[in-house]
Amino acid sequence: MKLHSSTTLLSLAWQYSIATAFRIDLSDLRRYGDSQQQQQPILRPHRPDAIDAVNTDVDSEPSSSQTPSTLDPIPFPRQPFQRPAGFIALGDSYSAGIGTGVNGTEDDCRHGIHGYPMLIHNDLVASEGPDATTFQFLSCTGSTINDMLAGSEVSQIDQFNTTDTTDFALLSIGGNDLGFFEIMNSCIFRFYSFYSGTCESALQKSEAAIASPEFEHRLRIAIMEILDMVHWEKRPWFTITVTGYARFFNEHTDECDDCSFGVWWRGPKLKKDLRKRMNEMVLSVNDKIKRSIDSINNDFLEPKVFFVDYDEEFEGHRFCEPGVIEPDYARNDTWFFLVGGEDNWPAAAPNISTRTASSDRNLLGPSSPLVDPDICLEPALQSGDWGVMALCMMARAAKNDPTLRARHGEVVAENSMWYVPTYYGKTFHPRSLGHKAAKKKVYELWEQLRDERGF
Repeated sequence: MKLHSSTTLLSLAWQYSIATAFRIDLSDLRRYGDSQQQQQPILRPHRPDAIDAVNTDVDSEPSSSQTPSTLDPIPFPRQPFQRPAGFIALGDSYSAGIGTGVNGTEDDCRHGIHGYPMLIHNDLVASEGPDATTFQFLSCTGSTINDMLAGSEVSQIDQFNTTDTTDFALLSIGGNDLGFFEIMNSCIFRFYSFYSGTCESALQKSEAAIASPEFEHRLRIAIMEILDMVHWEKRPWFTITVTGYARFFNEHTDECDDCSFGVWWRGPKLKKDLRKRMNEMVLSVNDKIKRSIDSINNDFLEPKVFFVDYDEEFEGHRFCEPGVIEPDYARNDTWFFLVGGEDNWPAAAPNISTRTASSDRNLLGPSSPLVDPDICLEPALQSGDWGVMALCMMARAAKNDPTLRARHGEVVAENSMWYVPTYYGKTFHPRSLGHKAAKKKVYELWEQLRDERGF
């Protein structure tokens, strides 16, 4: 009988464990992990002021004067018996945190400093120190699943620096694939005035996309590409936490039946049936994402991908709550942005966002291509950015009808509505307190995983 050395036996055992741990045939999925892509540098957005703010919580978060050793431990996913090393954030505007913690910038991806990935990053830095961890903030407003995939022109996965020791990923994706903006435009804001299309058509298009297997197939490819890029078989502790979306409305109140968020005079009313149908759409999207994740995990002996549903945290904090006449710009308890609305980070925080609140109220120049009705449409549609698309559609509507009146009844004056894209794009996205609620639910999931897996 031929004897094997201990090294050979260990090698055979390792190969067998890999072969049995993963039971999916990857030949039908797009693979780019081995291609020679130039990797982007690791982002280290260390912002002491943001960290101080994250540690000033009206509920239970510690103050910035506490040292990392005195902080309550946070169950960051990590290699067993090691300190957490870092993570990546991918996805759309919900992950980018558009509009949160206004910091005077207007970057192409509309990154906010109070989006839940940034809040988690700040907690990680407070726990481990600014130079002990890495953070790749790849989320970008307007992104679809196709935009994430390797090989696309703006691929987030191709930007992922695989030389980094990444322990986990955060992901929010799907809303742009399933027509959120088209619904907002046709049913709520009517940015393109009479040319915005019908609400019923937009809702039916979204419902058809949700019912189609295409979304689930593409989401599966994106998640598998992320796992391939990190070489999951060599990092069995690596997990992906996927967040869903929250319902926008209290659909039962009477006060909103005669209210409107429309940007033009006599915009569409927020009737109960519309609110109910839009809420059902959000729940359907969440369910679709969860089913996609379950399907992926069925191919592993141990789940790799987890879904976080923070919708219930928004109870009492949606639009059209009892006694609220919308649009109510003074209500901090609403956890979604209105067009041009302020953020709602707690006033006690030292870097409260209102310190630079005017940054997304800056007017674009009259020669800006974003509001040139003759050339803006194609690049706006390609960007997928809600704010860019809204600006272009309003400019085109004003050109088609020079007598068009804004919501309060005045005729639109030249350059009177052309704010920077975040002003419009952040609408119906979570404000800072909404992102804090999402972070809370992420930590609850990780606590459960820590108890089950012992990391």
